[in-house]
Amino acid sequence: MPIKQFRSLLFVPATSEHLWLKASQRGADAVVIDLEDAIPIDRKEIARTMAPTAIKLLKENGVDVVLRVNSDPAIWQLDLVGMPLQSLGAIMLPKVETKEQVEAFSKALTKLSSTTPPPIAALLETPLGVIATAQIAAHPSLCALGFGAEDYSGAIGVHPNALALTWPAQQVITGAHAYGLQCWGMAGSIAEVKDLEAFGKDVEYARGIGFTGSVCIHPNQVDIVNRGFSPSAAELEWAQKVVEADQAARAQGLGAVLLEGKMIDKPIVDRAKRWLAARMA
Repeated sequence: MPIKQFRSLLFVPATSEHLWLKASQRGADAVVIDLEDAIPIDRKEIARTMAPTAIKLLKENGVDVVLRVNSDPAIWQLDLVGMPLQSLGAIMLPKVETKEQVEAFSKALTKLSSTTPPPIAALLETPLGVIATAQIAAHPSLCALGFGAEDYSGAIGVHPNALALTWPAQQVITGAHAYGLQCWGMAGSIAEVKDLEAFGKDVEYARGIGFTGSVCIHPNQVDIVNRGFSPSAAELEWAQKVVEADQAARAQGLGAVLLEGKMIDKPIVDRAKRWLAARMA
């Protein structure tokens, strides 16, 4: 289920009322109202009562809003009651390990929605979830997959780094692209908010292996993520040359053409057009 392309998704706890309006001004493609990790267990109920107001405020300020619910079905059923589902761009379902979890959540959303329910972003954060990527990604209610680097690293007992995370990250990336889904995440720590140079390198690497965006846990990360998941000026210049060369080749009845010492054919032209389309989005 396709949605607008989100490069950056800024998390805001549902209980942090003082951050709601500020979050709308940080330049993120979407703001995620969080009912899960950012909320202590004894604050879940109050978070549920505050979330609809946060969603409404952000929506009124022209912000695309995503809601992250809890993973336990007994809790997410409570999370969904009274939520303005029609105002959400998507809902994140964390700790997904089976397609049955997505199916149960999708059915609940359909029952609660007066119109078409918002699409689901399934967050794969464990070895079991990664192994089941292909089955999960095939569910028609999904708009995105997310890779939870911190949770996955904790599950296998290592520091979140590219050496440990590239393989599982690429399983999620491949599953997402196979079914036309967005894929949010990094093969590194999302918790880095001080060393922004190191964070930027992780973002660059994430785009290089196929992620299409990332969540942000601090406003300082937003601009870095937006730039990192957008084509650079050099890439756009190259893409424009490729498209123009392809058009000239086709006018001569050719399916491939030599450009700056490299053979340009359909797969390369498709990539160039994708980058140019991203610029216009």
